[in-house]
Amino acid sequence: MNLLLLRDDDFVGADRVLLRGRRLQHLLQVHQAAVGDSLKVGQLGGMMGRGELLALSAEHAELSVQLDQPPPAKLPLTLLLAMPRPKMFRRILQHCATLGVAEIILLNSFRVEKSFWQTPFLQPEQIEENLLLGLEQARDTILPQVQIEKRFKPFVEDRLPALIADRLALVAHPGDYPACPRAVTQPTALAIGPEGGWIPYEVDKLVEAGFQSVQLGARILRVETAVTALIGRLF
Repeated sequence: MNLLLLRDDDFVGADRVLLRGRRLQHLLQVHQAAVGDSLKVGQLGGMMGRGELLALSAEHAELSVQLDQPPPAKLPLTLLLAMPRPKMFRRILQHCATLGVAEIILLNSFRVEKSFWQTPFLQPEQIEENLLLGLEQARDTILPQVQIEKRFKPFVEDRLPALIADRLALVAHPGDYPACPRAVTQPTALAIGPEGGWIPYEVDKLVEAGFQSVQLGARILRVETAVTALIGRLF
């Protein structure tokens, strides 16, 4: 936990917070914090700064906080991601939050197993929990927006063209395509398929919507590896 994230209901005064639960246990067991310690803190959805530990017990921690620093800027990136395997999904959410992805759209694909959509990790509280872990790692306070689209064709045909109208739109897919560009500065939409990749029909539909097909080399990558590698290359 590189940043102690504070929620609005943690505040008991303008500059005082009380913490319990997971964050308290982290202070006690991992940080091995002591009264008087100064910690990096941030208000979820708001500013960052420093917190001084005023009191610490097995029941709660009390801090005095000063929030005067903006969070880091988000990447100008909308990630369209075919729904991954549930175990991988948690890690990908954390990676995306750590890397600064602004928006994630979870999309269906022919190769996405129906059972993936039944995972409890898609519950809003589970999505938020994993995104928070990524924010804590990166020292950020702004949650990525997450959207779920279970119907590929209607979304791609009816809504996607307007979403990417002012963006560089790229679909990552192995094949004889141009290499993924580097050091992009403009707003970008990036579509990454499931294990096994998009089927040709899906690539064609994305291209019809305005995407350009790109590749990352001859190696076939796991989804979580592709997400990290492509975002690192683009930005």
